[in-house]
Amino acid sequence: MNADDLKKLWDHVLELVGSEAGVGKSSYAMWFKPTEAVRFKDNYLYIKTTSDFACEWIDDQYGDLIKNILFNLTGQDIIPVFIYNDTFEKDSAQERQNTQVEVSQKESEPIDHGLNPRYTFDSFVVGKSNSFAHAACFAVAEAPAHAYNPLFMYGGVGLGKTHLMQAIGHFVIENHPEMKIMYVSAEKFTNDMINSIRHNKMEHFRNKYRTVDLLLVDDIQFLTGKEGTQEEFFHTFNALYEANKQIVICSDRLPKEIATLEDRLRSRFEWGLTTDIQPPDLETRIAILKKKASSEDIEVPGDVLLFIAKQIRSNIRELEGALIRITAYSSLHNRPIDVELAAEALKDILPVQNRQISVELIQKVVAEHYNLNVSDMKSRKRTRSIAFPRQIAMYLSRELTDLSLPKIGEEFGGRDHTTVIHACDKISESLKQDAELEENIRKISDKIQSI
Repeated sequence: MNADDLKKLWDHVLELVGSEAGVGKSSYAMWFKPTEAVRFKDNYLYIKTTSDFACEWIDDQYGDLIKNILFNLTGQDIIPVFIYNDTFEKDSAQERQNTQVEVSQKESEPIDHGLNPRYTFDSFVVGKSNSFAHAACFAVAEAPAHAYNPLFMYGGVGLGKTHLMQAIGHFVIENHPEMKIMYVSAEKFTNDMINSIRHNKMEHFRNKYRTVDLLLVDDIQFLTGKEGTQEEFFHTFNALYEANKQIVICSDRLPKEIATLEDRLRSRFEWGLTTDIQPPDLETRIAILKKKASSEDIEVPGDVLLFIAKQIRSNIRELEGALIRITAYSSLHNRPIDVELAAEALKDILPVQNRQISVELIQKVVAEHYNLNVSDMKSRKRTRSIAFPRQIAMYLSRELTDLSLPKIGEEFGGRDHTTVIHACDKISESLKQDAELEENIRKISDKIQSI
């Protein structure tokens, strides 16, 4: 796509964005008017903005809208990537001069591989909920195909799986420049395959995916029900594994829980290491917000960070999006950031996020899950069939409510706070070793938060 076509496409996108009911004139003028499409490569459209903050804001608030508009205009799954630097101008100058400056090559590589430049190990906040996954990813990055192969990561939406996966890619590019890497979503893999079949280019498709040293595949659950794509991915997996190449896969669930996934693929996904990422605890959420504020050079009072962290508990993407929303609200209204302003800025999303979860509700859902009576949660019975679910309910009460430990103990038949501490510690330790328990608690938690 030449420069004129690129400009026409983006102008058309901007025209449609401006006509959307949810995009006000002031928002359009501030965020979209100064933007410019600077490159189209491998189905990624790179859009230059006025700041790193603008990159985050547009991507979080309007990324899906722009992606849908691009699909409607072109019929292709074009992914918008928002940037703030002069990398493309440098690349273009070097291409014209045919120089091979190593530093410049390294600067352009993340863009060539479709990696988000912000998704590095340095920018990832490590906490109890993700420390094992982080350690596994770093081990793979340091020694591809020697540590864990394949590495399979799973967890809910917005918890950092893509960040860690792309961090592996950045680390390998920086420390193993001779290695050929590829980051791709399962959806893009499927679309590439369909287009290759349509244009009789399957040999090119296979060479493209089977000659890399590191294959990073996101959202593998997208292959559900796609028998032809599963067949092709099976052979791609085999070719890379047998050639001792590293494979990293991400999903929103365990391999055994991906519906209609062929058994032979499922078994291969389990050959290496399977690790998960859990929703962050309060301390980690605050650390994530602090790092985000620091990276954007934004002064945010501690009580505001605590307010955000308490309201948004399960999704890092929404957590950071809330901070961006508050900062933008402060800028637009020329007001200092405080808890009152934060509450105003988030009023549209807090009714959903800030449901009042009670211990009684937690007890009810846990009891239903384990086929017990709610009264068992408060009883003095100590059989494992009752005591263990009760400990799970105490653990979830600590995670999902703001109640003190003594108060939680009172809700469980007047138990001492040390009993609650013991229960929480026991479940936390069990979660590190028991994937099935981990999945059960995730399901219970999701159900509680959906009621």
